[in-house]
Amino acid sequence: MQINKTSENDRLIIALEGRLDTLTAPQLDAEIQGKLDGIKSLVFDFRKLDYISSAGLRILLIAQKIMNKQGSMVIKNASSDIKEIFEVTGFCDILTIE
Repeated sequence: MQINKTSENDRLIIALEGRLDTLTAPQLDAEIQGKLDGIKSLVFDFRKLDYISSAGLRILLIAQKIMNKQGSMVIKNASSDIKEIFEVTGFCDILTIE
């Protein structure tokens, strides 16, 4: 998986490419743990994300809990397959998906 981060003042955009699964979730976890201080808007761009597993969902939940205290989090450009995973797991009720 490839992670591209773009920072604009207090806004952070994280674009993911590939698969967010058991093998790659720790990589994303390392990119966000302790690195969201001062961030008021967190955007995940899933345009090039092919797959997300429960391990990936866990990382998104952690990020959402952090952002609930300091701002907002949005997931953009998710494929229909990934949106279906969010719906089946109930994550569509927890996360903001555009």
